[in-house]
Amino acid sequence: MYPELFRIGTFPINTYGLLLAIGMLLALFVASKLAARDGLPRERIYDLGLWTLIGGLVGSKILMFFTEDNVDVFSLDFLRSGGVYYGGFIGGFFALLLLIRWYKLPFWKVADAFAPGVALGQAIGRQGCFAAGCCWGKPTDSIFGVHFTQAAHDFTGVPITGADGSALHLHPTQLYESIAMFIVFAVLIYIHKKKRFDGQVLIAYAIIYGIVRFLIEFVRDDPRGNILGLSSTLGISTSQIISLIVAACAVIFMIWRLRQPKTEV
Repeated sequence: MYPELFRIGTFPINTYGLLLAIGMLLALFVASKLAARDGLPRERIYDLGLWTLIGGLVGSKILMFFTEDNVDVFSLDFLRSGGVYYGGFIGGFFALLLLIRWYKLPFWKVADAFAPGVALGQAIGRQGCFAAGCCWGKPTDSIFGVHFTQAAHDFTGVPITGADGSALHLHPTQLYESIAMFIVFAVLIYIHKKKRFDGQVLIAYAIIYGIVRFLIEFVRDDPRGNILGLSSTLGISTSQIISLIVAACAVIFMIWRLRQPKTEV
């Protein structure tokens, strides 16, 4: 794992940041292509993409502040952290919603154009998580177990030794999610070509990602906080609670929409 690629003077170029930037650019490229296919103005999509990314970054930091203990908002670690994904999703969603109203664009068509790109960006971004050593999994003796380097431990605090001092192997949850999201990306591209109504791609993303994240959380082991004590009470993580709510609402909405006459929104 290589959390730091190289330095320009004393300024580090981190693998996570580079892959996150690549993921964002590719996500925006995919969104512009799909938007053009649906007859939407490509230049507006780039504007939307930029502000959606900003909204996502702000949202991820806000949820990180409320879910994690002892967060120093003025520290370098807080600034370079990716934050909490669901906070980023919610922040980006509301930024997108406001700007779509401002530009007078059809919301569901725009959302369908962005959804596959979001999945692709996640797939690449999780590769950055793996390189940095964050978002790690539980200890395992399986063939999938990964032993992180000292550099990763110094960078993110990922555990590298067990209680007895032996090398600790962890579930590579970052790669699990990365592979899953590459598959989700392909599925969403297919749905976009075959969709019966505008909004179907976004709803499908919410359902599939909710399920993927809920399952992966069972083998994640990094500290992620506890909103209002719900995680401790229910025995599942904050992200699993959000995943269940998002997936359930999306399933209900999908069923309702599929039962409606075929219309363009």
